[in-house]
Amino acid sequence: MIRLLLVDDQPLIRAGLRMLCDAEADLTVVGEAENGRDAISLAARLVPDVIVMDLRMPGVDGITATGRILAERPAARVVVLTTFGDDDHLYPALTAGACGFLLKDAPPVELLDGIRRAAAGESPFSQEVLRRLVTRAVAARAGQPRQATGLTARERDVLELVADGLSNTEIADRLHIGVTTVKTHITSLMTKTDSPNRVRLALFARGG
Repeated sequence: MIRLLLVDDQPLIRAGLRMLCDAEADLTVVGEAENGRDAISLAARLVPDVIVMDLRMPGVDGITATGRILAERPAARVVVLTTFGDDDHLYPALTAGACGFLLKDAPPVELLDGIRRAAAGESPFSQEVLRRLVTRAVAARAGQPRQATGLTARERDVLELVADGLSNTEIADRLHIGVTTVKTHITSLMTKTDSPNRVRLALFARGG
């Protein structure tokens, strides 16, 4: 059972997320928070597996809450639930340790899949969010290219597909290899590129 903490300052959004998640046999909502301060407290007390985090909230925002939660519980998985207006907050949230980024208007099946992937150790993100992150990061780091050395041809294939936003299963299907093999390649890529998570790998692949 995947234990969830929902963090959003809008009651209707929290209610909708709770109904959606509680209807799934493998998901259970153990708590809700309307601001970052409460999220930090509940994360420590309830020990959720995945925290679905809004970014823009009064008082303590989602970025600050993410950083403080992960400082106390590094194994927690924080998935940002974002809107198109959150561009200025996305990269700071990544830096704070968020493992994934999903859009608030995403289809329910995509949100549920993202939660499960986060719990499994993956980094789920909507392709549109990834494109915006990469575009902004590359522009900000212009003139500071990073070069990957020692990558195999297969690792470069995997790296390119990570940058396109594909999941491990999708990469395995595209390259006709096993999911376990994909995970092994990604672990190696993170080590070789000094990337702490999947989104940083995508930024690396795009020259960020």
